Amino acid sequence: MLELDYIGADLRSGHPPEPEVQRLLALALASAGIEDGHVAVEFVDEERISELNNEFRGKEGPTDVISFPVDGAQQDVGPRELGDIIICPEMTEDLREAIVHGALHLAGMDHEVDDGEMLALQAEICSW
Repeated sequence: MLELDYIGADLRSGHPPEPEVQRLLALALASAGIEDGHVAVEFVDEERISELNNEFRGKEGPTDVISFPVDGAQQDVGPRELGDIIICPEMTEDLREAIVHGALHLAGMDHEVDDGEMLALQAEICSW
């Protein structure tokens, strides 16, 4: 079973409801054979995503989504920790696509080195 912490989502227009976020995460992670675990999805402003982008990726300025995967090893207590997905709505054209993109990164995929496999899978999942 997939557990979700949905942080920073308020009732502003454009934020997908929690059940939809859960469904998108489940689809993306299941495509990599991951059926259970804990994921946090957080929405932040441009200033915060810029700080994270600089600190953890060495890149200046805001970006749309950053994922922080954890090793995913099974723990003695509770679900395994898969990681965090941080999204900046102001930098994202499609929040649902950003959720899927972040989840695929948590599953170990990397579009910068995989000859387009991750982005093709992302497009397929988003078309569902």
